[in-house]
Amino acid sequence: MNGTTTWPCVIIGGGAAGLSAALVLGRARRRVLVLDAGEQSNLPAHGIGGLLGHDGLAPRELYARGRAELAAYPTITVRDARVTEGGRDGDGFVLTLEDGERVAAERVLLAVGMRYRLPELPGLAALWGGAAFHCPYCHGWEARDGRLAVLGAEAATHRALLLRGWSDDVVLLTDGPAVLDDAERTALSRAGVRVDERPVAALDGVDGALRAVRFEDGGTLERDGIMVAAPLELRDGVAVGLGATLTGRGTVDVDAFGRTTVPGLFAAGDVGAMAPQVAAAIAQGSMAAAMLNDAIVAAEHGREPMAPPREVAVPVTG
Repeated sequence: MNGTTTWPCVIIGGGAAGLSAALVLGRARRRVLVLDAGEQSNLPAHGIGGLLGHDGLAPRELYARGRAELAAYPTITVRDARVTEGGRDGDGFVLTLEDGERVAAERVLLAVGMRYRLPELPGLAALWGGAAFHCPYCHGWEARDGRLAVLGAEAATHRALLLRGWSDDVVLLTDGPAVLDDAERTALSRAGVRVDERPVAALDGVDGALRAVRFEDGGTLERDGIMVAAPLELRDGVAVGLGATLTGRGTVDVDAFGRTTVPGLFAAGDVGAMAPQVAAAIAQGSMAAAMLNDAIVAAEHGREPMAPPREVAVPVTG
């Protein structure tokens, strides 16, 4: 691109994975641009559960601290900007920002996260990230010993039995006739999980606290917390525009090192993960950044990048 500065690396996304990757690259003295639209999916959460050293820290505070750390490295530039399009440009990439600016990059690291697809249920949005949650490992401790519910048919038995570890009072809301086999009903009964098949109409809450689940038949069920199935989906078509291959789950296909099927394109965090968690995103961002740096070193010295680890069968002896 004539007249356009080409960055050795551009990171799309300034959440846990993106900031972690930028830190690694900055410490490796690589010039890197972070483009952050500020749409991290966990921003509504009151705190990050299970992150060592930062347990319970508000997500917004974590990202602010991360940015402050990056400011110490002169090779790192962080910009508040939304990438709307991406494509190949020879051996590199070109990114188009919302304001029309174009950014050229030799390598790109996707760390845009994913978006939760919430059910269209009145009252849910106001409770999301607190009394209404999707991950018991992130929010179960705060909901412990409360009157809890599990909403949705997807993996319903598994999720209900899982949540049972945080409370003795768990009700599975199937939101209509349940498709449960005899084995599932037996397992739920043994665990003390009740099954309510009435269609759900709304969630009643006050100041972020759940009071009750309201059913279409006019009945209510008092609850303190509810675990909701919220599938993840890509935020936009930037990953596909850059040539990334998607898995059957809708995530970007990456190897153990965060490398996609496109040379020079890496991905880390929720966008390439099966189980989204902040701790995992930080680790994946660090790994992908190290491998991106390895690719730069290999190109500079005419060598092959590090090969991904191979699974080796280990004989089992009795």
